Amino acid sequence: MATVPDHDSYIAAAPEAFRPVLEHLRDLLREALPDAEEMVAYNMPGFRIRGKVVASYAAFSKKIGVYFLAPAISEHAEEIAEAGLTASKTGVTFPPNKPLPDHVVAQLASASSRHVDD
Repeated sequence: MATVPDHDSYIAAAPEAFRPVLEHLRDLLREALPDAEEMVAYNMPGFRIRGKVVASYAAFSKKIGVYFLAPAISEHAEEIAEAGLTASKTGVTFPPNKPLPDHVVAQLASASSRHVDD
């Protein structure tokens, strides 16, 4: 994907099957992080609080990834596993037809925002 200036452009450039999931992720993150500013860094749309990126998402060839601060992922490893997904240190990837449950996205975003000053 070419360099994109904003979330709308990023989502519009993603594969069609991914767009509804990316839009939904954006909405969930925006709701869970009301004090965050939307931004794009490293060609990934995300959200930052006081200059620190606390959440971002990306479309890949077959999966979607959502990324948070590492402590948020470790705090919610059990919920991620219960959803049948595997996490890295800072993120979770999933196929567009089996997204991360909404409540887990909200929990991860909230936890990530609590760690912004760590």
